[in-house]
Amino acid sequence: MVSRLLILLYALVSYALFTVSFLYALGFVGNYVVPNSIDKSIDVGSTATLNEAIILNLLLMGLFAVQHSVMARPAFKRWSAQFLAPACQRSTYVLLSSLILILLFWQWRPIPTVIWRTDGPAAFLLTSVHWLGWLIAFASTHMIDHFDLFGVRQAFVAWRGAKIPGQSFRTPLLYKIVRHPIMLGFLLAFWATPVMTLGHLLFALANTAYILVALQFEERDLIAEFGATYQDYRRRVPMLLPRLFARRQTKGAPR
Repeated sequence: MVSRLLILLYALVSYALFTVSFLYALGFVGNYVVPNSIDKSIDVGSTATLNEAIILNLLLMGLFAVQHSVMARPAFKRWSAQFLAPACQRSTYVLLSSLILILLFWQWRPIPTVIWRTDGPAAFLLTSVHWLGWLIAFASTHMIDHFDLFGVRQAFVAWRGAKIPGQSFRTPLLYKIVRHPIMLGFLLAFWATPVMTLGHLLFALANTAYILVALQFEERDLIAEFGATYQDYRRRVPMLLPRLFARRQTKGAPR
């Protein structure tokens, strides 16, 4: 009972840290309100030479990408099962991701050169798309199982002494439109800005490249887990860009 309670506490602490890092990310990426004592966002903070800023920022994003992808692979999960109880594997993933994200916020070096700047209706439109992206990303986690995604449900199941159930394949709401709405939301939030600086552009480009590569590995794992069910889903639903018009079914084509 004590060990199960500790696992639950560990999951809740990890989730709380994720919540803090996610909320700070809203201010960081959008240059919105951040604590005065920190005063740090994607375009605000300690500066460095152009080369130093590019190298350090790429290293920080690379560290996040490696941790985020490697720990998500089934092979790593099997290896880590030697040291971690299944109920706290996801919480550990969330905890380390959040800590690395906080490190990125802390050590990020702005590159304030302006690439584009908009005003009036265009600025309003881009800001609206930016917030729509965050909304899509957050809402999409609840369309599947938000607390499973962040390790809390597994800890509660273990606390009750029950067996953690396996994953089921579901495609609710936005998942009927694109296969990865969470990533679509992030891309909208990263790219839609009324003021695009060189540092923000570097952030958006690097994260877009990472998302496109990481999704290939994730889809390979999903095919291995769900087989023909996921392959059929891939044929019917686009990865990131919604189809504006449904495909017409040709006469005699299989249903």
